[in-house]
Amino acid sequence: MESSLYYELRKPNKIDPHKKYPAIFLLHGMGSNEQNMFPLVHGLEEQMYIFSIRGPISQGPGFTFFTIEGYGKPHRDIFKQSLNQLTHFIEYATEQYPIDSEQVFLLGFSQGSILSMSLALTLGKKIKGIVALSGYLPKLVIEDYEIQPVDHLSVFISHGEMDGVLPYQWGVEAQEYFKKLEAKVSFYSYPEGHTISLKNHQDLLKWIQDQLLQ
Repeated sequence: MESSLYYELRKPNKIDPHKKYPAIFLLHGMGSNEQNMFPLVHGLEEQMYIFSIRGPISQGPGFTFFTIEGYGKPHRDIFKQSLNQLTHFIEYATEQYPIDSEQVFLLGFSQGSILSMSLALTLGKKIKGIVALSGYLPKLVIEDYEIQPVDHLSVFISHGEMDGVLPYQWGVEAQEYFKKLEAKVSFYSYPEGHTISLKNHQDLLKWIQDQLLQ
């Protein structure tokens, strides 16, 4: 089995051949790339496998995972294709590397956050936890996809109160939806725009560390 997506990997320097490791999959925002995500999880590479995935579509100086047809409306077919590619990539990674299938996490910013939340809903128990930074849940996911049980899922959602790209209210609505499905949700808001503040970064790192201890 091969992957159709380009990715970069960080992993512990010393691998115990008798051990399986937690994994986290990083998904960047529109026009960005896989390199931009590694600083968010710096320091975790000795505890887990870190896969940073590049979007398959060229966008300006960077890449994107899907295109949009309107404000908050991804192109349905391209979005579906991206979700399928990412689903297959997660399957590929867990087959090719010593990954603990019960310790799989997703972390995304903006477009990557949208995909992380969508994958959590479609993959169900294959995902233990997600970190969704400044994103939203597309209506097409709720309307078109078979939503899996997520009462086991741990969710970190954060959003800037002054976000001028994706409205703060969209983050509020996403956390309300996950709570309605009985996921374990932690919601954080910051007096920021469409960015990740130092406090946001500190909070997400602590949250991931806490999840790894459970």
